[in-house]
Amino acid sequence: MLRILMLLIALLPWPALATLQVFACEPEWAALTRELGGDAVKVFTATTARQDPHHIQARPSLIARMRRADLLVCTGAELEIGWLPLLLRKASNGKVQPGRPGHFLAAEQLPLLERPSHLDRAEGDVHAQGNPHVHTDPRNIARIAKALAARLASIDPDRADHYRQRLRDFTDRWQQAMADWTERAAPLRGRQVVVQHRQWPYLLDWLGMQRVATLEPKPGLPPTPGHLAALKTQLATQPADLILRAAYLDPAPARWLSRQTGIPEVVLPFTVGGSDAAQDLFTLFEDTLTRLLGALQ
Repeated sequence: MLRILMLLIALLPWPALATLQVFACEPEWAALTRELGGDAVKVFTATTARQDPHHIQARPSLIARMRRADLLVCTGAELEIGWLPLLLRKASNGKVQPGRPGHFLAAEQLPLLERPSHLDRAEGDVHAQGNPHVHTDPRNIARIAKALAARLASIDPDRADHYRQRLRDFTDRWQQAMADWTERAAPLRGRQVVVQHRQWPYLLDWLGMQRVATLEPKPGLPPTPGHLAALKTQLATQPADLILRAAYLDPAPARWLSRQTGIPEVVLPFTVGGSDAAQDLFTLFEDTLTRLLGALQ
């Protein structure tokens, strides 16, 4: 009788593991979490590619999502300083508070570029820890993916093997894609660019390009007519190859400078969803390279 009872228990369906609830601050981290988690995760994205991630309202709907999250995946390095601390405080979710396993910041996984030697808020929107836009270099994505997969496994140990396998699969595909991108990007090496906002240092470092001017007079401050006029004069004697603008930024300054100087303006998706073609991390970099190379022709 005991054997029959044990057999019946063994044949009963085991309850399915609960889906891990993930709150991602930006589309790039939502995309990476889905690559690593698959159907084990349900990801909510707080911002879109058409929004400036520096300036988001801590809406009640975001607080409700944060309250249910098992894992927070954000950039950090003060990118979300204007809204994330308020969300965390209002949500009162102990799982995702700073210092807890459910609090993951991508910028903490690697050294940052453009770390200021001194802090002076008169210099504009300066990030004390360094430039936060780490996702624009695919080499950084690879490093962050390894750390994020380990974090997923640590807070969801019953599916640790699942996350490790998906990391291996993603890494294999990512390394192959990076090799192709690096080969295709050879014509970009040494090119000089004007940027609208200083959000491209990691992309430029990867591609071997050089920033020679910035449309914003100070980080985060809108371009002024006087500053744009000075740039026009500068570029007459020190020409650049391209003007780079993220899709979510005001198009007027870059377009004006492009018309005045003849330097091609390139609108880059910046993150997943920033263009019709950039629908995941792979197509984000595909579309970015296609646009850069196309502008040189």
